[in-house]
Amino acid sequence: MRIRAGFNLAYECPQPTPMLLVLDIHPSRRVDLLTEQIIGFDRPVDARGYIDVFGNLCTRIEVPAGLTTISTNFEIHDTGKPEIVAAGAVQHDIKELPDNVLRFLLGSRYCDTDRLGDFAWTNFGNTAPGWARVQAICDFVHEHITFNYQAADTLRTAYGALTDRAGVCRDFAHLAITLCRCMNIPARYCTGYLGDIGIPPMPYPMDFNAWFQAYLSGHWFTFDARHNQPRIGRILMATGCDANDVAISTSFGLSRLTRFEVITEEIPAEPEKASARRTFRHDGLQRDGSSQS
Repeated sequence: MRIRAGFNLAYECPQPTPMLLVLDIHPSRRVDLLTEQIIGFDRPVDARGYIDVFGNLCTRIEVPAGLTTISTNFEIHDTGKPEIVAAGAVQHDIKELPDNVLRFLLGSRYCDTDRLGDFAWTNFGNTAPGWARVQAICDFVHEHITFNYQAADTLRTAYGALTDRAGVCRDFAHLAITLCRCMNIPARYCTGYLGDIGIPPMPYPMDFNAWFQAYLSGHWFTFDARHNQPRIGRILMATGCDANDVAISTSFGLSRLTRFEVITEEIPAEPEKASARRTFRHDGLQRDGSSQS
């Protein structure tokens, strides 16, 4: 399956403003690129890429005063298959967890484990450890929260999502992550693209999506408490402890988002072509090692 994805964002700043962007696709998906994925600007902008502590590709920029458009468009290969359901995946004892996974058991900015520990053990303590426990948490969150764009609140924590019972995809993810961590299951926040592929079209504008991954049987598995079903064509951009780590932009000064357009769609199948699929690495080289213009 071929998927077309990208975005068109515009920020208005009253003066030159430094920003951090988390808008590249994740390194684990760059091998699947059919075209280059490059973040572009409609004005001269000083930009530099770096890799953060979670392994995400990020960009440092200074946006000039006025209106600046940031955009990208790319095509990517996907298996076209629904995500894996590993019903037998087991939960690890904490002593068995790799050191770099331990941080995903701790509370974070939006995942207030200290407020939800008793609730989690009361409601999920009798579930079977492992995949079944994570799925039980997803089922609860899916039924408990009503999706509502009008209820979006950038200050809402997991505890707030539990009590408000309304929110957007980040709220579903934060509550599910927090309940998993309270049950000693490492869980991390994910952001990226998710189009209406293999399902009826959703009655909402296209947006970036949030979901989470739980660490079971030595692997990170994808779960989505909002949609609560295996999906096709998910494109990962970044992972972190919560939304604070993977905000699409962090502005160190005044800025106003004036345009927000996201596209994710399946490209209709074409007859097989004789030429092989070309893929690109983040360093601008083809996988066969030749330079790209």
